[in-house]
This record gives sequence, structure tokens and C-alpha cells, in this order.
Amino acid sequence: MEYNSAAFLFAFLPLTLLGYHLIPWRRGKNALLILASLLFYAFGDLRHLPLLVSSAVFHYLMGLLLLKLERGRKAVLAAAVAADVAVLLAYKLAGILPLGVSFFTFQAISYVVDLYRDRENGSRNFLEVLQYLTFFPQLVSGPLMKFFQVRPFLRERRVTAGETADGLRRFTMGLAKKLLLSAAAAEVVNAVFALPLADLDIRTAWLGAVCYALQLFFDFSGYSDMAIGLGHLFGYTLPENFRYPYCASSVTDFWRRWHISLSLWFRDYLYIPLGGNRKGKHRTICNKLIVFLATGLWHGTAVTFVLWGLWHGLWSALETATGLSKKLEKRWYGHVYAVLAAVLGFVIFRASSVAQAGAVLANLFTGFSLTAAGTAVLTHSLGSRTLFLILLGCVLCLPVGPKLRALLGQRKAYRPVTLVLTLALLVLCMVTLASGSFQPFIYAQF
Repeated sequence: MEYNSAAFLFAFLPLTLLGYHLIPWRRGKNALLILASLLFYAFGDLRHLPLLVSSAVFHYLMGLLLLKLERGRKAVLAAAVAADVAVLLAYKLAGILPLGVSFFTFQAISYVVDLYRDRENGSRNFLEVLQYLTFFPQLVSGPLMKFFQVRPFLRERRVTAGETADGLRRFTMGLAKKLLLSAAAAEVVNAVFALPLADLDIRTAWLGAVCYALQLFFDFSGYSDMAIGLGHLFGYTLPENFRYPYCASSVTDFWRRWHISLSLWFRDYLYIPLGGNRKGKHRTICNKLIVFLATGLWHGTAVTFVLWGLWHGLWSALETATGLSKKLEKRWYGHVYAVLAAVLGFVIFRASSVAQAGAVLANLFTGFSLTAAGTAVLTHSLGSRTLFLILLGCVLCLPVGPKLRALLGQRKAYRPVTLVLTLALLVLCMVTLASGSFQPFIYAQF
């Protein structure tokens, strides 16, 4: 089940919210959220629901061993992590990806690792572990959270009117990002990447590259906004997952802003255990290359994902070796460099093959022989509505919202006006949903 589906918006979410507020006690609310989360997953991928539940049972039992044992704890941890990596690798190599498997597996790994490091990070209550691993707002695509971050919300939380309004506002913003901005960019991207390689030219290559960067950002940040908004509706505070990544001044800075929870996961559970930056510059460079290679493989075993990971790893390593990231801070050309590196990398990420990636990248800089097929794509895909939404997307990649809130947020009319605008935007999304074709979230496949 997707957040942007009619079943979720008109049945699942309203009924879950109604039941949640009708139940007066916390344990009943928690039980409802667990059942709702399992139902949510079953609607999306019933075949692999046993995998999700088995993962929760397995990590709960591993956690109990880690809580109980004085000796052999490292062996238990190694066995749990090895099992997780083996299962994840097996599914990816087989080309069969259960819904959200990468996300809930990484959360499960963080649970046992954090418990190994400190027994206070675990729980003897199976329902707490199950709720942590299955909470539907962030089950499929994050944001990733650690158990000790979630536990306070499992034991005590309140949902106020203000928090509900903020949640609905944030959810609607994310829905609009997906249904309006990402969808408009996707139409162009699909047309460009469907072209035969011989029909690409500099116009279509740049159009496809830029629009895919917009599509991916608004698709995934839209999902994160919706997840954060849903969290507010049930009394949870989920972490921010994007912080205007296209305003980054370097590749290092980009990864502090893009998919923040995944970047932090790799930092805490791979980069630091490898030694981080504590063992000299050469070891730091090597560690970064390993982390980015792992990041590429996390998305899939296709060569394009591996190359995309190495692309970012090489730029990050270069910045570490030269101190470039610090030199580029607050420099306009640092922003140009960071965005260019990200856009070129996303071409590799989106391409169906290395040949297609190479052709698009080559035409970005050498495709001056304009083609009739390229002209046809420009004519048919860039209507006035699509062009407006793409340009609007480019503007909204900048921190326009925070500046407007800082400027107008103290005025009495601000919250009522934003609520009215939110309702109008929600109606527009509903109209778009009713008239358009369904598009799944990109990161649901990972």
C-alpha cells in the first residue's frame, strides 16, 4: 500500500486514526498501531509478511541473548549481523526485493549493535521491538531510526491539536511533492530515457539529467515529509531526512543533506567501526570508498548502482585528500560543483545499463548534433503545465519555505492562512490522483 493510493488516503489512514483516538489507553493504541502496520505491509507485499515478522522475532531473541550473556556476546552479534547481510544479499542477487527489506533490516541491525554496545538500548518486551521494526509511517522507506530514539514514544506520547495540524500540513506537502512535482519531472525523464541512444542530443541529455534529479528528490523527500507528518498524527517525532541537498557546497556536504538517516547509519555502523578518520588520511580515504561502495550495493547489485556509489566515493575521497570541501564552503562555484556531481551521478543511477549511462553523459557535453527525435520529446513532454511545475521544483529546491516562515511566521494570520492553503493543496492533490495514473515511490523498490 502506498501513501499516494486511494486505499490509503480514503480507507486505511482515516480508519486507523479513528480507532487510535477512540482507544483510551496507551497499550491499546500500541496494539492498534502494530496491527495496522502489519496490515499496511500485507496490502503491499503479503508474500513477504512472514519475513518481516520473522525478522522481528529473530532480533528480539538475539537481543535477549545479548541482554543475558556475559560471555560470547560478540559471537551473538556477529551471527545476527551476518544473517542479516546474508538474507539481504540473497534477495538482491536473486532480484527479488521484499517491500522495504533494506530499511527494516538496517533498523534491525542497528537494534542489535546498539544493544551490544549498551544493554540500556534493548528491551525484554517483544511488542516494543515489533512496533519499532514495523511502524508503518517509516517501514518501507524510512527515515531510519534507532531503538532508543523510538522507545520514549512507545511508552508515552500525546497528540495535540497543533501537532495534528502540523502533521496534516507536512503530509500534504509531501503528497504534493510526489503527485505534482515528481510526477511532472517523471514524464520528461521517462520520455528521454526511452529514446534510442542514437537519438540523444545535448538538449535531451540535460533535460533528462536535471529532471531526474528533481524527480528523485521530490519523490523521496516527499515520502519523508509524508512519513514525518504521519508520525505527528500518532504522537511520534521522526527525524528530518533531507536538508536542501541541492544547496550543498561539496559532495561531502551533499551527503550531510541527502537521505540523512541512511548517511548516519553508514557512519555509525560501518565508517566508524572501520576506523573513521582516526587512522590517518589514507585510511580515511579507503574507509570512505568502502562506505560509498556499500551504499551503492545497498541500492542493488546492478553495475550502475556500484558505479554510482564509487562515483560519490571518489569525489568524497578527493575532497578528503585535498581539503576541498572546507575550501568550497560558502563559495558559489562550490554549489555548482556539488550539484553537477550529484546530477551526473544520478544519470548513472537512473540508467538501465552502463551503455545508456555513458551515452547520456557523453551527450551532456558533446551532443551538439540535434536530432528529430529529441525535438519531438521536447515538443510533446514540455507542455506549459509540466514546464511550470519543473521550474517551480527548481525554486523549491532552495530554502524558500524557511525564509518565508521566518519572515511571516509571527503574524497572527500565518497559521490560519497556511491551513487554508494546505486544504486547497490537498484538494488539488485529490483531483490529480483521481485523474492521473498511479506512480509508486522510487525508494519502495530498495
